[in-house]
Amino acid sequence: MSRIEVAPVPAPELRGPLSLLEEWLRDGEPVPDDFVGELRHSVEAGDVEVLAAYLDDRMVGVLVLAFRPNISLGGPFASIEDLYARPEARRRGVGGALLKAADERCRERGVHYVEAQVEEREADPFYAASGYEREADVRVFSRSLVIGDRRNEKPETRSL
Repeated sequence: MSRIEVAPVPAPELRGPLSLLEEWLRDGEPVPDDFVGELRHSVEAGDVEVLAAYLDDRMVGVLVLAFRPNISLGGPFASIEDLYARPEARRRGVGGALLKAADERCRERGVHYVEAQVEEREADPFYAASGYEREADVRVFSRSLVIGDRRNEKPETRSL
């Protein structure tokens, strides 16, 4: 069996992992250049880490880890923003190796709590086998804020 290697991706080299995530999340459509710049800045600042998994020197998986302060914890916590393994690399330990590397990075930074919001139920057993527990009392609410969304603008006033 081939050995899986996981390494942090330096900010100038983000295009490789981003292209892998674009395949999965954006049907191959590249993210805008200004977003790439923001991500590079976040990586350089230490707010985000991108980990890449390699199998036989080929990138086969990516994990994006974001760090934030948390008042209730009284310290930092981490959120797995994205975790992806190429279909041909699944069930070969790639996802587990990425999670293990993320845990190590979190321990090094004094993080005691890591969360992952998972959309696909098929991933539930994977996370459970990796020690993650479903939080029954937590619900996620979201709202899209579209640029130019008229619902967010103040109504026009007319003078008669």
